[in-house]
Amino acid sequence: MQDPIQLELSRRDLLISSAATVAVTGVAGSAAAQSAGKQMAYVTKVNFTVNGERRELDVDNRTTLLDALREHLHLTGTKKGCDHGQCGACTVMVDGRRINSCLTLAVMHDGDEVTTIEGLGQPGNLHPMQAAFVKHDGFQCGYCTPGQICSSVAVLEEIKANIPSHVTGDLNSPAQLTAAEVRERMSGNICRCGAYSNILDAISEVGGITA
Repeated sequence: MQDPIQLELSRRDLLISSAATVAVTGVAGSAAAQSAGKQMAYVTKVNFTVNGERRELDVDNRTTLLDALREHLHLTGTKKGCDHGQCGACTVMVDGRRINSCLTLAVMHDGDEVTTIEGLGQPGNLHPMQAAFVKHDGFQCGYCTPGQICSSVAVLEEIKANIPSHVTGDLNSPAQLTAAEVRERMSGNICRCGAYSNILDAISEVGGITA
């Protein structure tokens, strides 16, 4: 049978060696994490035009266009909603086409022209779509309204450009500006307040839909 004194010493040695191993591993892991963090923290200079003004930013490559607009340029009209591209609150227009700014990186838009809700109109000089939303009470809380308005403006341009949607019946004929087309194209912009019918009325007025 093993001597109790030797057993006690071996246990003590085991604990000491285990603690030393954990300490060394922790230090090495921390150093590796810091090294990896330094390697990943790449910054890129981005030049783009935002609401008609040339802007230059030094941004972390992981920065979304949404965060660049809100946190770097302080254009907080563009809202952060789900941050997964499902609600449409962050919709802006890039080179005339609407996108979810939470799903794209700022570095991907070097040289592009970005339009946010602040670039469409200002108090006292509203864009026709903004005025129509006010007239038809197309919002309640208003949080998602900037994205809805940017999307609405782009929707009318899509139809003018004959870009089809899932409800376009004849792909060989010009796209028709109908309520069904507008509903389908606006389906990516959620209104938690349920003002959908009023939003449709606003877009219909600006687009000239009579039925």
